[in-house]
Amino acid sequence: MADDVLDRLESMSLTAEEEDIIVIPEEGRREEIESCTLSLIGKFLTCKPFNKRAAKNTIRRACGLDDGLQIVEVGANLFQFKFKTEFDLERILTGGPWTFDNQLLMLKRWQKGMNSSNVKLESASLWVQIWGAPFDMFSPSVARVVGSRLGEVEEVEQRRN
Repeated sequence: MADDVLDRLESMSLTAEEEDIIVIPEEGRREEIESCTLSLIGKFLTCKPFNKRAAKNTIRRACGLDDGLQIVEVGANLFQFKFKTEFDLERILTGGPWTFDNQLLMLKRWQKGMNSSNVKLESASLWVQIWGAPFDMFSPSVARVVGSRLGEVEEVEQRRN
């Protein structure tokens, strides 16, 4: 029975009258575009099920933005984080890595035209610590060389005396 329904749906097509393009004026989208401009799209790097409500609450508290952050589920394990200020958005984007239940939260800045099926989260910033290195290797230049083997080096912490 289900196969019959699928076969019928696959053979359906629109008539010429039904193929009209619907033009949406920019004014009707302006408020939502402004809202999206201050947002990040994120996904937890996990295949296992997790408590989404707990994840949202934990991320809000970790960010220090209980009331200043709206989190909306926009797809399967895909969330939109809407901020009130550019400062908060940048602080969260650059202040990671963020995790919940030992699962990495990958983040990307919203871009016009993004939807739940075309979001590509291809990289994540991580902190790397090197333990047990010889004392003569404790330098930013050595850290950059080692880090560059792992990916793009964003920043190297300076050693404190």
